[in-house]
Amino acid sequence: MKIPRVIPLLCLALAAWSFPAAAEKADKDKPMNIEADALRYDDLKQISVFTGKVVVTKGTLVIRGARMEVRQDPEGYQYGTVTAEPGKLAFYRQKREGLDEWVEGEGETIEYDGKADRVKFVKHAELRRLRGAQLSDEMTGSLITYDNGTDVFTVDGGPVGQSTGGGRVRAMLAPRPDASAPVSAPPPPARLRPSATLRGGAAQ
Repeated sequence: MKIPRVIPLLCLALAAWSFPAAAEKADKDKPMNIEADALRYDDLKQISVFTGKVVVTKGTLVIRGARMEVRQDPEGYQYGTVTAEPGKLAFYRQKREGLDEWVEGEGETIEYDGKADRVKFVKHAELRRLRGAQLSDEMTGSLITYDNGTDVFTVDGGPVGQSTGGGRVRAMLAPRPDASAPVSAPPPPARLRPSATLRGGAAQ
């Protein structure tokens, strides 16, 4: 049975996609580097607000947007909220562990939770998986959550009539690279031949 490449789902409930998608494990322990046009830092609240062409890097992780608010808890975990310019989308990209694959996402707002190892894409959300430079899987909705800890994506279409999706979730799932590969026949079993030097278990 052939699975269609585009699957429109009319639903109000949450649609979960649980294919493996673990991000690069080393990224979690890397420092967060941020570039922007301006910075406002509140030492009392431990909050930094970056504005103007914000670029965040943390190992293989890259996030871009117009504004980012970052805070750090007493344990050292970082939390960030990135917003895009009006009419544009904030961008996220991260490499998958041990593979030449990348996860990309966009949304009007991107919420990064360093402690839970989770990213949320809010409003006009898009999420893509690429094998090398080739698009593999793609999904869109009103809210997309990418959970590194459980290797699960969840996609919410949002209420019907909403301009950010209207209750519709869309997904394009490409077949696995080895799905159409021919199955090779197993090698024939080895044949036993009588020994020319052994008789009755004793050497002659």
